[in-house]
Amino acid sequence: MSLDQYVTLGRSGLRVSPLCLGTMTFGEEFGFGSDPATSTQILQRYVELGGNFLDTANIYNRGHSEQIIGDYLVAYPAQRPRLIIATKFSGNMYPGNPNSGGANRNGITLACEDSLRRLKTDYIDLYWQHWMDPFTPIEETMRALDDLVRTGKIRYVGFSDTPAWRVAQAQMIAMARGWSPLIALQIEYSLLERTVEGELMPMAREFGLGVTPWSPLRSGFLSGKYPRSTTQAESGGRTAFLKRNFHEQGFRVVDVLLQTAAAAGTTPARCALAWLRSKPGVAAPIIGARTLAQLDDNLKSLEVRLTAEQVAALDDVSTPQLNFPIDMIKSAATQSFGGMSINGENFIAHGWAKLPPKK
Repeated sequence: MSLDQYVTLGRSGLRVSPLCLGTMTFGEEFGFGSDPATSTQILQRYVELGGNFLDTANIYNRGHSEQIIGDYLVAYPAQRPRLIIATKFSGNMYPGNPNSGGANRNGITLACEDSLRRLKTDYIDLYWQHWMDPFTPIEETMRALDDLVRTGKIRYVGFSDTPAWRVAQAQMIAMARGWSPLIALQIEYSLLERTVEGELMPMAREFGLGVTPWSPLRSGFLSGKYPRSTTQAESGGRTAFLKRNFHEQGFRVVDVLLQTAAAAGTTPARCALAWLRSKPGVAAPIIGARTLAQLDDNLKSLEVRLTAEQVAALDDVSTPQLNFPIDMIKSAATQSFGGMSINGENFIAHGWAKLPPKK
């Protein structure tokens, strides 16, 4: 597979590359990332190889990420029609102003206008809510986004980092009122973050949302370069993200990942990405890169084909504890379909203890 073997994003006609280029590393204001020249080289390489899906946000490197993409569009205007540019609102770019962040109409409208200016374009292909706003009625958010679609400033809508119940609420309201529906969901998903399989992933499949996982390599931990003897994460803005992985279960997952990658003749990072792409509902994992070498290595994951046994080994070692009632529902299914096969899934016959005889 290659970057120019496109997939449709969710229940829409939007065609995107099977790996999305995340640009949080464009700029160095967060304490990590790449300077504008290196960022532009990474973007050029991705586009030259057929990639068309870019992910950014208004707050990434305080707007610099969007600016770097905008400068690229000015230098290469012919590329704009073929690129799918996704950016986000919710982050506050005006400290002290409570109405310039979140998902109210004021915040969404201001963020959109500012992103269009930094991106140097007159429309955004996919506009993400970055995270849930607990203070704004969801009807206000969805109507404001629908208005932006109708005016042509954005073309599609998605939610990121939002609970399943809120996403479902938003989608049902949009469908009932004839507003622009959500087409995509962006969530953290990797071998070390699989709790999304409890409610978020099934919800996304039910509502036709294409999933674009972020941090598929768990901030680089799944590259396998951090041994058990590691006492501290690398310095910089990603320290907290890396340190959360330094526990025995994390290293057990990496142990199996290293073995699986060796058996598959590939690297741990490519193996982790290939495992994620095999999951139902996943459309385009978001890969980040600070160097061309990192980009090239991640893109080669499209060539990796894991066997069913290799996927199963990674599944087994990374199986998460899901919230109630997920496990209960799985167990209860044996009471409904024990001894039968439904949609290719076999249910073990398992009855309850016999009830006492009636008196």
